[in-house]
Amino acid sequence: MKRIGVLTSGGDAPGMNAAVRAIVRKGIYHGLEVYGINQGYNGLIHGNIQKLEAGSVGDIIQRGGTILQSARSEEFKTPEGQQKGIEQLKKHGIEALVVIGGDGSYQGAKKLTEQGFNCIGVPGTIDNDIPGTDFTIGFDTALNTVLDAIDKIRDTASSHERTFIIEVMGRNAGDIALWSGLAGGAESIIVPEENFEMKDVVERLQQGTKRGKRHSIIIVAEGVMSGNQFAEELKKAGVTGDTRVSVLGHIQRGGSPTAFDRVLASRLGARAVELLLEGKGGRAVGIQNNQLVDHDILEILGQPHTIDKNMYRLSKELSI
Repeated sequence: MKRIGVLTSGGDAPGMNAAVRAIVRKGIYHGLEVYGINQGYNGLIHGNIQKLEAGSVGDIIQRGGTILQSARSEEFKTPEGQQKGIEQLKKHGIEALVVIGGDGSYQGAKKLTEQGFNCIGVPGTIDNDIPGTDFTIGFDTALNTVLDAIDKIRDTASSHERTFIIEVMGRNAGDIALWSGLAGGAESIIVPEENFEMKDVVERLQQGTKRGKRHSIIIVAEGVMSGNQFAEELKKAGVTGDTRVSVLGHIQRGGSPTAFDRVLASRLGARAVELLLEGKGGRAVGIQNNQLVDHDILEILGQPHTIDKNMYRLSKELSI
C-alpha cells in the first residue's frame, strides 16, 4: 500500500482535526502518501482531493471543526454516486480510505467496503452513539460545553427562583443529556432510551419546593422532544411557576477540543493507519476500557444504542 485517503463527514466534532493530523503524520512516518478529501463524500464524488504533507496538518490539533470541511451528500447514498467516488479514488491511486464521522459516515464506509474498497471508520461525533466504542471523538468537549452552560444557567435560575429546561443535542442518543445532567446536578434528565412520566417530573419539582429549593434544572435530549414542547407539556401537567427554556444548539459542536478528545483522536487515527498497514480493511476502530479495539464495520452498524443504566439510576438518587 502506497496511498491512503482521509475524509470527515456528517456533523463536525471537536477533535476531528487531531484525528486528521494523526492519520497524516502516522501515514507519512510509515512511508505512505496521504490524500485529504475535502467536503466529505460530496467532495469525493467531485474529486476535491489534495495531497497532504506533515506541514499541512501543523497547528490544527487545538482547533475545533475540521480543516477538511464536511458536507451532506444525497448522491453518495445511491449506487451511482458510490461508483463515482470509487472512480475518483482509483484516479488518484488511493488504495484505502479512513472515514472520520458518525453513523451516516459509517454507512458510506460500509457501502464502499461492500464494493471491495478498504475503509476504516473512526468515530467522530458529539452524540457518542457509535457501537463498538465507549467514547466518540468530540463527545467530551461537547459535554464540557454543556456543563459550562448549565453552571451559568443555574446562577440565574437561583437568582430568579426559576425552573430552567435545557435542550441538548445528541440526535437519538441521550449520552450528552445523561452525563451533563449528572455532572450538573439536574433535578430531572429526559433521554430517549428511558421512558418517563410527566407526573414524576412534576412530583420531583414539588418535592424540591417543599424542602425549600427555589430553582430547578431539567435536561431534555433533543431525541425526546424540543425544550419548548417539554415546557408546554409541563404546563399542561399543572406546573405554574416561572419556567424558561434554553436551547443550546450548535454551540455544542464548536470550540477547542479537550485534552481527552485530542488524545482519543490521536490514538484512534493512528490505529486506523496501523490496521491498513496490516492489510486490514472494513474495520471500525474504537476504545473500550481504555484499550484500542476494532470491529467489523459491517457487523456493528445497526446495533441499538444504550446508555449506562447505573448512571441514570444514580442521577435520580442524587437529585432528590
